Amino acid sequence: MGHVEQNLNRVRQKIKASADKAGRNIDDITLVAVTKNVAIADIEAAVASGVTTLGENRVQEFMKKIDQLQNPPVRWHMIGTLQSNKVKYIYDKVELIHSLDRLSLAKEIQKYARYLGRPISCLVEVNVAQEESKEGLQIDEVPAFLKQLTELEGLTVQGLMTMAPYTENPEEVRWVFRKLRELSLELAELKLEGVAMRELSMGMSNDLEVAVEEGATLVRVGTAIFGGN
Repeated sequence: MGHVEQNLNRVRQKIKASADKAGRNIDDITLVAVTKNVAIADIEAAVASGVTTLGENRVQEFMKKIDQLQNPPVRWHMIGTLQSNKVKYIYDKVELIHSLDRLSLAKEIQKYARYLGRPISCLVEVNVAQEESKEGLQIDEVPAFLKQLTELEGLTVQGLMTMAPYTENPEEVRWVFRKLRELSLELAELKLEGVAMRELSMGMSNDLEVAVEEGATLVRVGTAIFGGN
């Protein structure tokens, strides 16, 4: 058994244990294997071990990988900051964009959705912890932003995404994930056109267990899968 398969088993066990602890159904949680700086051979090993969803941070790296992977049975998510001028490269190749955080990007996504003939699914990125180094909207900006999006055709909001500050003790950032979940419930009550709160993309290698306990439906894990033993 290779290191990727071993690591995947450990990650899946953590997700299952956290879901059980929170009384959640494991089928409601999708593991997004983050492929940033990961070799094609390791990505293929993950896919061979049952990974069905891959997440990439950079458009240029994504374009190289999608060409090199030999028709893998996977779905791709764009999880990193997305520049408006890069939408044209990925709009027809990804299932979900995790990092919608400004109206100019939404309008660009709408433009390319016309070529597809269907809406493009997105998550709104929220900077819950208000870190200056992170992208995303402030919590109090989200309702107004979503109302602006309802005036656009060509994209649907499936939920929210956040990144918690890195910490050795994940309990210190539990509040970040809880706050995002609470926000999603408040936004769902608005019943906005084209806006659903189905997904919460939160939790990474160091804090995925706490995120799952707080309601994550998409966990973005790279190092814990691909970083070796």
